[in-house]
Amino acid sequence: MEIPFTPGVQKPVWLIEARIDFDATGEPVTARLGLPDDPPGYRSFSEQAAAPGYGYSVVSEDGVRRGEWSKREATGAQTIYYKTQFIEVDSTSSTPAPFEVPTASHVDWDGSSQEAAALQVLDTAYAKSSTPQSLARELIKLFNSETLDQNSALLLSAQTEKSALLEKLINQAGIPARPALGLYLEDARRHQSLTRLVQVYDGEEWVLFKPYTGEQGVPENLLLWHTGGESILDVAGGNRSRVRFSMIHQTVPALDLIKAQYKDSVFSVLSIQHLPIEEQSMFKLLLLLPIGALVVVFMRIIIGLKTSGTFMPILIAMAFLQTSLFLGLASFISVVAMGLVLRTYLSRLNLLLISRIATLVVLVIFIISALSLIGYQMGFNTGMTITFFPMIIIAWTIERMSILWEEEGPKEVLVQGGGSLLVAVLAYTLMQFELVGHLTFNFPELNLVALALIMLMGQYTGYKLSELRRFRAMVDNEETVKSNEPSKGTGV
Repeated sequence: MEIPFTPGVQKPVWLIEARIDFDATGEPVTARLGLPDDPPGYRSFSEQAAAPGYGYSVVSEDGVRRGEWSKREATGAQTIYYKTQFIEVDSTSSTPAPFEVPTASHVDWDGSSQEAAALQVLDTAYAKSSTPQSLARELIKLFNSETLDQNSALLLSAQTEKSALLEKLINQAGIPARPALGLYLEDARRHQSLTRLVQVYDGEEWVLFKPYTGEQGVPENLLLWHTGGESILDVAGGNRSRVRFSMIHQTVPALDLIKAQYKDSVFSVLSIQHLPIEEQSMFKLLLLLPIGALVVVFMRIIIGLKTSGTFMPILIAMAFLQTSLFLGLASFISVVAMGLVLRTYLSRLNLLLISRIATLVVLVIFIISALSLIGYQMGFNTGMTITFFPMIIIAWTIERMSILWEEEGPKEVLVQGGGSLLVAVLAYTLMQFELVGHLTFNFPELNLVALALIMLMGQYTGYKLSELRRFRAMVDNEETVKSNEPSKGTGV
């Protein structure tokens, strides 16, 4: 779906506006404009029409797209707007041929003198050419020569439009040719008109030619707007019709472009981009969990850091993402400290475990409410900060720390509590990077890489980094013993 791997990518687009003006005669009006359909080098991703009181639809006739505006009755000057946006894509310079092989059109000349002149011109160009492309180039040279021969001058006097004359001659030679209309793109241009061109079929594809220069292929700044013999604009119920084009070059966020461009694609079913905004926000946080889990597994298995609970640091880190880091740390430490004080009092009541945990949950809610009110009065958004912490987990953490205090002492409580906060801060630091959030949200399959790393570390059974210092004395002792042993082969 062409989603970029980095956030904030902007893509250039061309916004093109076609303005149709005509005078309505009071009768039913039908205006039809030829529309571009996948022109080479460009791709349309949005289009809209603006004409108050008119009905609008896009119809297809003989493979040509046309916009049709209709109104039961109209009088006076009328204006219709059609807007479309294009992005530049990699493409060949030629237009692919349709599924059906085209045939040359029948040509009628005005009088035998024109027909004889056309045959003479074709004979001259045919003798100097070997392919349909070279024939078209030779004909263009003949008509653009400073010294026209008698036959070329006769044909140009009867048909001043070189593109139409070139098309007729190539069809006369039995080679399919058709007219084409192109729009040259220049930033901030207004009131532009279409340029007449000619397409020649070479047996495999349509090749574009400029009849006044002989240039072959589609120029980089040319948008092929219309092909075929149909007129670009037809208006029934009006006269003095004309169409003019304006254009501007802009940049838009790549993700917004992709949403509009691939909204009907089968891959959009697998994309989170097309879910409602509320669900997208949920998935944006949910898909960061594997990154937090990867940090916890690394810190516990490889580093050997102790934490209070296995995945409590992930939940704390997720809470920090919704708040500022320092305010979140202060809120968490305050709630846990107050909870430990209350838990000391509960231990004297000799409650059962389930009742004690439920009591802690209720007390944690009161603590959070009190801190929220105090923070609001002080001008801090602590209410939003604290409510994102999982209260049940906090209550269970308070219970575990209280038991650990009684069994191991306050030092172990500080070690595991500090370890949990350290891991949470590291996970938060990684998850808050814009690139990480962009990749996990737009490429959720990359979480399989995190899963593979977690499973790989799960098979590690060697020493943790924190144990290297712990067992350093044993290594030093072994080295001392080996150095004091007598060498082999020596006597006493």
